[in-house]
Amino acid sequence: MFQHRRATKGPLASALSMAELVYHSVVRQVRKQHNNAFAAIGINIFQAIIFVGVFYVMFSILGMRGSAIRGDFVIYIMSGIFLYMMHTKTVTAVVGSEGPASAMMQHAPMTTMIALAASALGSLYIQMLSLVMIMSVYHLAFNPVEIYDWSGVFCMMMIAWFTGVAVGMVLLAIKPWAPSFTTIFTSLYQRANMIASGKMFLANTLPTFMLAMFDWNPLFHIIDQARGFAFINYNPRYSNWEYAVWVGVVLMVIGLMGEFYTRKHASASWNARR
Repeated sequence: MFQHRRATKGPLASALSMAELVYHSVVRQVRKQHNNAFAAIGINIFQAIIFVGVFYVMFSILGMRGSAIRGDFVIYIMSGIFLYMMHTKTVTAVVGSEGPASAMMQHAPMTTMIALAASALGSLYIQMLSLVMIMSVYHLAFNPVEIYDWSGVFCMMMIAWFTGVAVGMVLLAIKPWAPSFTTIFTSLYQRANMIASGKMFLANTLPTFMLAMFDWNPLFHIIDQARGFAFINYNPRYSNWEYAVWVGVVLMVIGLMGEFYTRKHASASWNARR
């Protein structure tokens, strides 16, 4: 009753305080994967290189290089791999963020939204840094990288990240109620997108009956549009990035409502049930 209370912070001071808290949470998220932050980034780079190498060998052995876009074949593969990893890694990071019943939430400045933002930004930081480092090494050591529209490709990367956050938020809201289902579904979603994302083929080359099998997936549209921005001689006709943005917005709203409801009904005993 008689204890001293600090004066209320202004909007700018509150924003700076929250930004500092998010920054430290991002550092914690990056270091959670490995004690050494450089090792955590190195592991992600190694995974991306393995993906690119496997798909390069597979396309070469199966004779599928002729079905790719005229231009740098490695850039064609990377345009699919990096967007796939950006999306799926973000989904996994957001789903794995601290929930309302976590012990971290007992610290006064910490909130579930800060933990969620830290997970999303931490994933974006790792994926973008990995992309820049791999592309730089390829440009300097193997072949000069030529991208038709850098800004368009970057926008597709950000849309892939945004939709990954949106999907992850919906699953995060469901997770306290059905943790086993969320874990299984997240794994299935990642595996399904190995094919459904369309990173191994072009939408323009698919027959109509096959196009209908992938058209529901926003990542399919994002990857196809990214290749349209990356290569001057490819014009995507059966995809649009606006669809991916609207799907992301709808899922984000659903995820925010679900997270708010879950936070209001959270119980500390939920952790004991897992």
